[in-house]
Amino acid sequence: MFQKTQLPVTLADVEAARTVLEGVVEYTPVQHSRALGLATGSEVFLKCENLQRAGSFKVRGAYVRMAKLSPEEKARGVVAASAGNHAQGVAQAAKRLGIKARIYMPLGVALPKLTATRDHGAEVILHGHNVDEALAEAQRYAESSGAVFVPPYDDPDIIAGQGTIGLELLEQLPDVDTVLMGVGGGGLLAGVAVAIKAKAAELGREIKVIGVQAENAAAYPPSLAADALVPLERVSTIADGIAVGRPGQLPFQIIRELVDDVITVSEDSLAAALVFLLERSKLVVEPAGAVGVAALLDGKLEEIGVHPKKVAVILSGGNIDPLLMLKVIQRGLSVAGRYLTVRIMLDDRPGSLATISRVIAESDANVTRVDHTRIGGALSMGDVAITIDMETKGHTHSEQVLQNLRAEGFQPVVVH
Repeated sequence: MFQKTQLPVTLADVEAARTVLEGVVEYTPVQHSRALGLATGSEVFLKCENLQRAGSFKVRGAYVRMAKLSPEEKARGVVAASAGNHAQGVAQAAKRLGIKARIYMPLGVALPKLTATRDHGAEVILHGHNVDEALAEAQRYAESSGAVFVPPYDDPDIIAGQGTIGLELLEQLPDVDTVLMGVGGGGLLAGVAVAIKAKAAELGREIKVIGVQAENAAAYPPSLAADALVPLERVSTIADGIAVGRPGQLPFQIIRELVDDVITVSEDSLAAALVFLLERSKLVVEPAGAVGVAALLDGKLEEIGVHPKKVAVILSGGNIDPLLMLKVIQRGLSVAGRYLTVRIMLDDRPGSLATISRVIAESDANVTRVDHTRIGGALSMGDVAITIDMETKGHTHSEQVLQNLRAEGFQPVVVH
């Protein structure tokens, strides 16, 4: 159990970190989202850290931590482990500070993230099948070589650096009343909470700070309920940037004291939010950066009794593998009722496929793929299975297409 003590990071630490970061990081813009406002009934603004150098907020904390190294420590170099954003943040900070960086990344890491990390000048070592294995190897290397290990979130300088986003946000939106952001290990949420809550106290008003996790990687709700770090047995989410199975110890101390709530969203909601941001805000955001938008679209704030007038969502990163983006977009369109896949079992006789095609065309849906199978364990002699992908115009239109197929005697089964 944790004992309530003085927090490991203060407003003064965050303000000092901001001085260190002057001229180093982008003062990222805040974009008003009329579309989200119409969908939620609140005035919604997006803090675009997806437009930050190296594509995420991570460079803030990494640079603050590394800028404080002594000349002797800098000469020994730094080492870190990451599947993406932290790797790029450390690599970029090291390049700017003239420090040699070695980054351990898991086997199978997305090629764009691997390439970007190397392009920033870091030496990349592929090791292990997940971030935990890469992390363990990075720590072993630090012990054997003397290189300084740069943690992704469990460090006061890292937390203070991430907290500078909160200072910027309050300058850009002085009257904001609710701030949402994703949380993995907790460095971003903890740092922003320190800045926002302290500044709100100075102003004599309340600003709610709420974290959002993917429900399949949500270690904070059980940990906060137990007032202890509760590791997850399994983590599985498209939001790889927040796929952390155990909260950071220092962030947890801050979050349990300052953060108003940590809520969760589904994988389908993440996909829908990413598509929403692409279409309505023209922003490329990775799933981990879209969790706050997913929470708004799902009405999660209303579920916990929060009804904001002016809400800000921190879009924490935009580093998404194009191959993952293709899958997420398709899933997001499906969730929105704009992409429908059906499987239909038929007697193998002439004319059936033509009839199906006619019904779909008359229903004003657009077929994008047809798979026609006569062989399979579930098929009897003389049967055929047809799988059809089609573009539709929403849930109501999708249901009309299904009804029209049924009216012709077919039995379409929706494939998710």
